[in-house]
Amino acid sequence: MQLNRRELMAGATAMALASQMGTARAAGAINYWHHFASQSEMEGLAKIISLFQAKYPGTKVTQEGIPNSEYMAKVSSAVVAGGKPDTGMVITERFADLVAMNGLVDLSARVKAWPGKSNFPDNRWKGLSQDGKIYAVPAFAFVDWMYYRADYFEQAGLSGPPKNFDEFVQAARKLTDPSKGRYAFSMRGGAGAFKYVIDVMEAFGSPIVKDGKPAIDRAAAIEAVTFYSDLFVKEKVVPPSAPNDSYRQIMEAFRTGQTAMVWHHTGSLSEISGALKQGTQFQTAPMPAGPKAQIARVAYAGNGVMKEDNIEDAWQWVSFWGEPEAAIALLEATGYFPASTAALQDPRLTSNKIYDAAVKTLDFGRLPNTFVGAAGWSENVVNPAFQSVLTGQSKPTDAVDRMIKGLDAAMR
Repeated sequence: MQLNRRELMAGATAMALASQMGTARAAGAINYWHHFASQSEMEGLAKIISLFQAKYPGTKVTQEGIPNSEYMAKVSSAVVAGGKPDTGMVITERFADLVAMNGLVDLSARVKAWPGKSNFPDNRWKGLSQDGKIYAVPAFAFVDWMYYRADYFEQAGLSGPPKNFDEFVQAARKLTDPSKGRYAFSMRGGAGAFKYVIDVMEAFGSPIVKDGKPAIDRAAAIEAVTFYSDLFVKEKVVPPSAPNDSYRQIMEAFRTGQTAMVWHHTGSLSEISGALKQGTQFQTAPMPAGPKAQIARVAYAGNGVMKEDNIEDAWQWVSFWGEPEAAIALLEATGYFPASTAALQDPRLTSNKIYDAAVKTLDFGRLPNTFVGAAGWSENVVNPAFQSVLTGQSKPTDAVDRMIKGLDAAMR
């Protein structure tokens, strides 16, 4: 669970009472904490470990998977108790919190001396750096895009995917047929719904944070929440289960043919490709543009060193993830997009048209919002506020006011 600025270290201290102290590791052996969980992710990780140990046979990597929802709690406890791992996964949304709790080692000097740095443009480091210091090496990216059923679009007489929200609604109406149990769009209204609520708000012109301060434009945000919730409340182009649907439900609906479109990112490509044929049954497209902006996140995930005990071996491990072979191994197993420009030139990527939408998105995609307490506000305020609109318990105006108040509290 992510904590706000005031609660961050207090919660970590309390959890540390129940934490076991970490054991020191000899040089040549490091451990790695991550929140990979799916079969494809674990296959990709196993391949990277195999490649790494073939290059560095003297270093043994022990991996430990931690459920995503528990990752920050465990790291927080380990920071206070002195039981940090050698290395750990770092995602943009959690970076500010990790730095605030002194959970990462400054890698600036090593990165600047690393030959591989030239393969990473400045924007790759932005979400993994603070105050001129670099704390993690980019490993892969979650690039937002839209999956759509190419066969359903053809049947409905639609020439291609929607390029903007107006076209999205028009297509959704044509693709929905409740009598056949078919709906246009897999809306995520349950756990994780906040991501797309925030994106739609920005697409309608409302920032979230500006110059380190809360900056939601109330009028634009209300317009955005109204538009997005109306897909369920008025247009009825999403399944009736939407208020409770999270990742698993929206993916199952798309994979089984209940829905014709779903918003997600490149990380789900492997799962969808296992059920549907690329190109003929489904295709990918950039996220549709809103009235004010085309919003798609490019969230660079990396790996950082969490303690200096075995810094040489730890650095070899985190920097190895930035090499093309490691990036392509993960891409082939999961669909997680390379952060390295060298890997983007690999024929195994360029020859597959399914990746074209992701490559286009790299030109305009934005980093996720990052500020201390961001995840806590998103999960504990935005999510239930939007869900209450879908269930008829509140109006968009009420939901937005709740979000504004919650954001002010989270950033104090």
